Amino acid sequence: MTANPTRLGAIREIEANVAPAPFFDTAEKTGAIYGENVFSLSVMQKRLPKSVFKSVAATIQKGEKLDPAVADIVASAMKDWAMEKGVTHYAHVFYPLTGLTAEKHDSFMEPVGDGTAIWEFQGKTLVQGEPDASSFPNGGIRATFEARGYTGWDVQSPAYILENPNGNTLCIPTIFVSMTGEALDHKTPLLRSQNAMSEQAQRVLALFGHEDIDNVVSYCGPEQEYFLVDTSFVNARPDLLNAGRTLFGAKPPKGQEFDDHYFGAIPERVLGFMHDTERALFKLGVPAKTRHNEVAPGQFEIAPVFERANLASDHQQLLMSTFRSIANQHGFECLFHEKPFAGVNGSGKHVNFSFGNGNQGNFLSPGDNPHDNAQFLVFCAAVIRAVHLYGGLLRLSIASAGNDHRLGANEAPPAIISIFLGDQLQDVFEQIAAGGATSSKQKGVLSVGVDTLPDLTKDAGDRNRTSPMAFTGNRFEFRAAGSNQTVAAPMVIINTIMAEALDYLATEIEAAVNAGTEFNAAVQSVLAKVMEQHGAVVFNGNGYSEEWHAEAEVRGLRNLRTTVDALPEYVSPEAKKLFSTYGVFNEAELESRFEIGIEQYVMTVNVEANLTGEIAKTTILPAAVRYQTELASNVAALKAAGIDPDTGDLQTVTDMIAALRSGIAALDAAKAGEHDLEGLAEAAYYRDNLLPAMLQIRAAADEIETFIADDLWPLPTYQEMLFIR
Repeated sequence: MTANPTRLGAIREIEANVAPAPFFDTAEKTGAIYGENVFSLSVMQKRLPKSVFKSVAATIQKGEKLDPAVADIVASAMKDWAMEKGVTHYAHVFYPLTGLTAEKHDSFMEPVGDGTAIWEFQGKTLVQGEPDASSFPNGGIRATFEARGYTGWDVQSPAYILENPNGNTLCIPTIFVSMTGEALDHKTPLLRSQNAMSEQAQRVLALFGHEDIDNVVSYCGPEQEYFLVDTSFVNARPDLLNAGRTLFGAKPPKGQEFDDHYFGAIPERVLGFMHDTERALFKLGVPAKTRHNEVAPGQFEIAPVFERANLASDHQQLLMSTFRSIANQHGFECLFHEKPFAGVNGSGKHVNFSFGNGNQGNFLSPGDNPHDNAQFLVFCAAVIRAVHLYGGLLRLSIASAGNDHRLGANEAPPAIISIFLGDQLQDVFEQIAAGGATSSKQKGVLSVGVDTLPDLTKDAGDRNRTSPMAFTGNRFEFRAAGSNQTVAAPMVIINTIMAEALDYLATEIEAAVNAGTEFNAAVQSVLAKVMEQHGAVVFNGNGYSEEWHAEAEVRGLRNLRTTVDALPEYVSPEAKKLFSTYGVFNEAELESRFEIGIEQYVMTVNVEANLTGEIAKTTILPAAVRYQTELASNVAALKAAGIDPDTGDLQTVTDMIAALRSGIAALDAAKAGEHDLEGLAEAAYYRDNLLPAMLQIRAAADEIETFIADDLWPLPTYQEMLFIR
């Protein structure tokens, strides 16, 4: 065990950790608490007049326009319900382009003239709020002196009560727009893209003879990966504390190479954290379903049941804030950074998605014989076309400085966007391209050779964890999303490019039928055309391999390796045309997001560069010099005693210090050289100059860590942070 006082103190604090009392009451019925703090449809049905409830339900379930006349009645019922649960304040909750959740709390209390007060919540207050729009990222849409912005109630995402020992708050999910109507958030474009996709999907359904066509929605089930590290370690690591990832750290003697953490027994302390987070999520109506150890030591995952994408996005933001809060109560920090530790797997947020409605079901469910399921094949072909044409936008949707450290490693898909269909579907589409599909590969039976076990059903195709976009049975899984981002960003892109693809397919089929082609023949012809024009995006092989990079280039697939490469997709002519056609973004909104993306990238790298230089100069270099001094003193003492000393260690550490100082000088020079740059040029400079200089410092520092006397090394090590809990 270390003799360094800082690290030893952190370990002692962990040893003395006492878990908080379980949140679960042993007498509490777990199922009874689900949705307890949600102003759900069932709650509204009990508290609203029948006509008002029907009006609100039609908006939630069918996407009909909200009747403003019902707002006062809903607001009064919502206030009464909340106050019965100890609520005194309400907050419009919105999702600005910081990637975090924002809220402003207001009291229900309204003073009256006689010195008393009443508790009131009016419909106009429920429907609309007014936060400052100049203090959030806006990319130039709002000047500093133009402060007015609006929040607007999203009735499709239910209000909920956020419990806190210091008071409960009624939270109302809202959009956030400027005074001139531009979106300043993630929810507004998500709702717009949902409308665009639904309109085109309904056209396709009508072609297949459906008459009772309900509003079409995208569904989302995001899997969330995260790390848990003891707070004592994080407090002793300025890089983790300020950047969310380690900027230094030598590889531990044991990492994840034994695969012994993945799906292993969940540590007792971690399981206590999971129990408490799940209870909190259940009360908020978040359908947390699966939990397990992930591949890297200290890494875990939670996965929910599918929900409408808009609600799934809100719930993801709520999940992340809940995890952070409850982790602190258990003495942990919950790390959502995509790559908090070099040398072990980073964290993603796999965005599973599908499309459907209440009447026609899931449109990405192939059935037992997908070759006979023409409607499924049309929607699947739409995904193929969309991903091939707009792979750059999909790459953009998951671009961040953090995710750049993860994409392309042997843990995450490459920045090349391709589709994995699996053996069964690839075979069907190859038949279509060759003239017509007549059969589907069937599920098999797997005998495991144990007499007491029944034979297992074997799927018609394997899964592929190296693909950015993989078909997994009745949905696609977009695996490239980063763990720290909102799922709204990729879902906006997916909805919009699906709107374009479904629009194209519906138009082609309509034209063929109007020209006298029989419907099934028209569908077959269009599907074959899609595979001819866009089949290059389908790849069932190893996306991690170098051979795939070369093959993808031959196929014409783009490889936008970094965020700086991807950001210009916002302002490309193709993007402007796409988003304006379907009413998702106007040109000003795209330009603003482009500017914000650059700004956030530059600020992130700049903070990390400042931290790297500071830690190297004030923490690591002094520790190395102390060790050098100890060795030099030892050499001098041996010489004084007449003993010929071995100066190898002294020379080694002296060379290491020189390498560290060289790296520090390189970083200082790189930081001094970008003063006249701005915009994308500045971001490219940071990528090409600051990041390599930071890596140069890290390489020298990590080598020192493996050589220096343990009692002198000042930072908690990977071995300690990943394995002690």
